[in-house]
Amino acid sequence: MKQTDSAKARYQKIYPVSWEQLHRDARALAWRLVELGSWKGIIAITRGGLVPAAVIARELEIRLIDTVCMASYDRQSQGKLKVLKRVKTDGQNWLLIDDLVDTGQTAKAVRTMLPQAHFATVYAKPAGRPVVDTFITEVSQDTWILFPWDSGASFVEPIISLQNNGKKSP
Repeated sequence: MKQTDSAKARYQKIYPVSWEQLHRDARALAWRLVELGSWKGIIAITRGGLVPAAVIARELEIRLIDTVCMASYDRQSQGKLKVLKRVKTDGQNWLLIDDLVDTGQTAKAVRTMLPQAHFATVYAKPAGRPVVDTFITEVSQDTWILFPWDSGASFVEPIISLQNNGKKSP
């Protein structure tokens, strides 16, 4: 995996997660959440929260799913947080799902939008851990979690990037 200089300084370890492991860990999260009561629905934080949200929705038989759309990462570089889409609720009796809480920047912004939601992530790092209510696995702050959709011998460009010769669409 090719890392930028800032990513090399920030991330000293890589924790690869397979599809099977992510599925097991998301199901483990569902086991914890089922014990907390019934939920109106799930709000997934895009894009990372979509896959765990789908697994949890299936396991808890939740059919009402919405998204909060955020952008802060470009590969391994964290930039300014952008809110692309909000939801119209304070989160009461809703599950807020993401794959990971890292620095807590995104989590704090979403927590402000949805103060009553139960915030659950599959993975948590120390800096962001206090912002979430439930998580499954803690990893060190200097670890880059390599999710299955980003894995390969090197970073795999999204298909749209290849179609546009590496240039992002407007």
